[in-house]
Amino acid sequence: MKTRRDFMYGLGSSIGSIAFTSMLARQAQAYPGPGAQALHFPEAKAKHCIFLYMEGGPSHMDTFDPKPKLKDLHLKEFTREGAEQSAMSSGKRYYVQSPFDFIKAGESGADMCTLWENLKDCADDMCFFRGMQVDSVNHPTANYQANTGNQFGGDPGIGAWVNYGLGSENEDLPGFVVLPELAQPQGGAANWGNGYLPTSFQGTPLRPKGSPILDIKPPKGITAEHQRKNLDFLAKLNERHASWHPEHDDLVARMKNYELAYRMQTEVPEAVNIDGESEKTKEMYGIGQDPTDEVGRRCLLARKMVEKGVRFVQLYVSSWDSHDYIEKAHGSLIPRVDKPIAALIKDLKDRGMLDDTLIVWMGEFGRTPDNGVRSGGTAYGRDHNPDAMTVWMAGGGCKAGHTIGATDEIGATAVENVHHVRDFHITLLRMLGLDDNKLTYFHAGRFKQLSQFGGTVIEDLIG
Repeated sequence: MKTRRDFMYGLGSSIGSIAFTSMLARQAQAYPGPGAQALHFPEAKAKHCIFLYMEGGPSHMDTFDPKPKLKDLHLKEFTREGAEQSAMSSGKRYYVQSPFDFIKAGESGADMCTLWENLKDCADDMCFFRGMQVDSVNHPTANYQANTGNQFGGDPGIGAWVNYGLGSENEDLPGFVVLPELAQPQGGAANWGNGYLPTSFQGTPLRPKGSPILDIKPPKGITAEHQRKNLDFLAKLNERHASWHPEHDDLVARMKNYELAYRMQTEVPEAVNIDGESEKTKEMYGIGQDPTDEVGRRCLLARKMVEKGVRFVQLYVSSWDSHDYIEKAHGSLIPRVDKPIAALIKDLKDRGMLDDTLIVWMGEFGRTPDNGVRSGGTAYGRDHNPDAMTVWMAGGGCKAGHTIGATDEIGATAVENVHHVRDFHITLLRMLGLDDNKLTYFHAGRFKQLSQFGGTVIEDLIG
């Protein structure tokens, strides 16, 4: 027996109601989603994005934003008012100089610490931004804000928005792929979730070891024909159930995911197989070498994903949270990522793909110029800093060969071309041809967007 609710939904089957519903759907989903052909900004150069996320908060003044002033202040007492004393008593905070030397790289003279032995060759393809700020000093909430625009989680990841806006160029692969480490980042899978968008837009994580996706191969004795018949039968049952409950759009998304999973069984094994790559390519990424093998494999996989038409690939590298022993911590992390990331830029450039592939490198916040000092001053590091951080981009129409914005003389706060992370998000969307104010989704009574409530495009970052 049908309920009153079923009857009311049934009224929507008339021609006029269908037309009205279609009009509302286009209005609510301002951008047409998968397979979209039109862009809000047709002149945009980037068609794909590889988002290199350095979880933990890399120190800007120990990587790309040198602060010579800290050499003069090293281990002098730090106060908010700037008072300085030569003191080493317990419980106080002290200025900390960088343990690394810096060079001017490329014709652009980009600042890089000397540990970037390979990336320095890519300096003129990179755009450094020193003016970004965030709100939180806590890892989970800062991760959520950097990845979703919302400190409290539950909103779509930036990759989900791009997937929603552009869709995948390859219907046999997801539009948004995530390459995590064995341990998930703080905040977990919500960093790449779909939030209130349909589930088909969420990030699809590929496992770093073993089979990238569990059960990607059918069981023994089950042919593709068997699976196709089973899916067709299941689809009939689901379609009938969906017609009875049109208010539940999750079922439609689940049906789409079943079909995508079936197609992925053919496409994924070849897409994630790096054995066919030349030995020269593997060596360039540091595969089979220590300490670059693991990150190198994932950087190469990121290139293969965008080559196959995936719109947004997010790659995580953790352990940048250096509260102490920063020389040892950053000193081991930078060599781990330097060669693979440089290879990714060079490989895309050699293949003619860098122009339309935007690479982004960032963490959830920067670091402070001071910290408590332990063990007689040998174990110093840095605390979390939401007021100053460096991010960089390469390819995809960024203003290559430039450094935009600046921090103060000790790296404590951004002072030039200062922008909140929401403005950076809006700028990334713009570089991919999307308008944050038009890329909206109707949820909980209002149209929602990545920036939450709008912002400003950072025009200086766009070439």
